[in-house]
Amino acid sequence: MAETQDLIYIIEDHDMIREGVRQYLELSGYRVKGFANLKSAREGWAEEEPNLLLQDVMLPDGDGFAFVKQLKEKSDIPVIFMTARTDESDRILGLELGADDYISKPFSPKELVLRVQAVLRRYRNSSFRPSDGLLYTGEHSMSFNEQEHQLIIDSVQIVLTAAEWRILSYLIENSHHLVSRSQILEECFDYTLESYERVVDTHIKNIRSKLGEGSWIETVRGYGYRFIGHDRDSAEL
Repeated sequence: MAETQDLIYIIEDHDMIREGVRQYLELSGYRVKGFANLKSAREGWAEEEPNLLLQDVMLPDGDGFAFVKQLKEKSDIPVIFMTARTDESDRILGLELGADDYISKPFSPKELVLRVQAVLRRYRNSSFRPSDGLLYTGEHSMSFNEQEHQLIIDSVQIVLTAAEWRILSYLIENSHHLVSRSQILEECFDYTLESYERVVDTHIKNIRSKLGEGSWIETVRGYGYRFIGHDRDSAEL
């Protein structure tokens, strides 16, 4: 059973699939709202924002990938694609857009619920906190508050997607330790295939762009990445 009454949106035009998923999630303790198209989903969104989105790709009034890309520009809500499009390129595109998981049809309702639980758990995991609440690199400072889901760089609030948030959180938790691309995939996405490693590189590039001029993340060529921000005591050594 879900620990809290999380609200899940399902955007799926196939009535039987949408209703079957809705019923199974409700039996697992979630509140669920189903939508057959993007127009009705946007109307529902205006009334109440969900805790997680289950998103079909091929819809009668638009493309699910495009919808999520637009959504991620203003929200970090977790997203799971559920689609009949099984090409690896589609899966990689979904992850690069900031999706948290990608499940191919047909799937078992039990597997979907387990993936929903895993994504919500990762989304809420706490991370390392420096003694004064700030991390530093050079003249730049970072406030990374996992509970309030807030990132501030040099007094400016930064918006990350859910995937970017998980990656940065994982890097901070492992500060000054090398983490490989495969470790990031396994810990942050539950994917281990090498062909997905460029997904990590894309997310790191986007994170760096949002973090600004500070050298927060070091690239270790041929291996992975390392977070090099310090707490105040370490920064002053």
